[in-house]
Amino acid sequence: MNVIISKNKISLPRKAQRVNNPTLESLNLPTDEAAVVDAIRQRGALSRTDLATISGYSRAKMTAVAGNLIEKGILVEIGAGESQGGRRPRLLNFNANQGYIAGVDLGATSVDVAVADLTGKILARHSEAADVHAGPQVVLGRITAIIAELLAQAELRTAQLTAIGLGVPGPVEFTSGRLIAPPLMPEWDGFPIPATLRAAFPNSRVIVDNDANVMALGELVSGTGVGVEHFFLVKIGTGIGAGIICNGAVFRGSDGCAGDIGHICVDRAGPVCRCGNVGCLETIAAGPALAERAAERARNGQSPKLAQRLAAQGYLLAEDVGAAAAAGDRVALELIQESGRLIGEALAGLVNFFNPRLIVIAGGVSGIGHQLLASIKQAVLHRSLPLATKGLRIDYAALGMDAGVRGALALASKHAFGATAGEASAPAPR
Repeated sequence: MNVIISKNKISLPRKAQRVNNPTLESLNLPTDEAAVVDAIRQRGALSRTDLATISGYSRAKMTAVAGNLIEKGILVEIGAGESQGGRRPRLLNFNANQGYIAGVDLGATSVDVAVADLTGKILARHSEAADVHAGPQVVLGRITAIIAELLAQAELRTAQLTAIGLGVPGPVEFTSGRLIAPPLMPEWDGFPIPATLRAAFPNSRVIVDNDANVMALGELVSGTGVGVEHFFLVKIGTGIGAGIICNGAVFRGSDGCAGDIGHICVDRAGPVCRCGNVGCLETIAAGPALAERAAERARNGQSPKLAQRLAAQGYLLAEDVGAAAAAGDRVALELIQESGRLIGEALAGLVNFFNPRLIVIAGGVSGIGHQLLASIKQAVLHRSLPLATKGLRIDYAALGMDAGVRGALALASKHAFGATAGEASAPAPR
């Protein structure tokens, strides 16, 4: 389906197909079937022979497993693949009409929502400004309304929504889907996000994760990280966080807060952070910190360009610093270089520890200019061991600002059929 998307308007040129299949909410697949679902979710349409090779199952077992999934209506044969010297194999893919998923990328100042079929094809999408400080009831109420509007636009029923993936800017206890002491949004602490969304969409699984993890998943599935087993995604925005991909899957740690690098101390004499500690990376190098340092330089008369912007707007954003640097402002350039250096030095320790193949730089601040990426690279290479950086690549997110919503859809897809191989789905909230 072709969808015309604007910032605040959604237009569907033709009707989405209605289906009457039963809900899949209660469907928990056996391990062998879940492994096949995961393989197709990650790689797209595959033949039975391909699936047998990937899973390690015998051809006979794979024929039986595939037959079960076809009988349940989860998979369908979509046609013949390329011949490898014999008869052309029959390809299997998701039955797109069996259920639908929603992906929500919630940032500190914006929200991006999409509804898609189980193959990941987006049917409708909407983005708008948001303020997490308005509180969970207000923000989740608006998210609920947007999802309902998108379903209506696509002429889908609420019961057809199988799963909702939601990325949020804070530490998430993955098993419960609750934020725990989030510095950016303290009023969300312990709030029952899954239960709130399930009240509006009772047939849907609700899976909540940290936004950097969700973006990393998006890049893993369809971005810079495709085919990379070990990498970090570093989101630089209002805060700083990292999503960790280990052995081709999101690594969340024991409780779900792995990758919260924004609260690594980089200056013991630095400012007090929202978390209560001193000198955290995000208090010095994230978007608001960069803008505040630029405003101070502007007020001190050190940068005429920044002073002009400050006088015209009454405030500065990280994007203003990037624009001033692009126009040749030396002070703005130095500020960006300093933020990049601090981020790169923090990452250098992680490179030595984890030895990733790739570091993906993402988030709103990542687009302020090439000098930020250059400074991060320089600091990482300078402070990391030679062997750790021998094959290391540092680059921008290929999906850009789409990484979050794409990752949220992938998160929903992964849990649409219940527990998947090697990972438990989010349980019913407490």
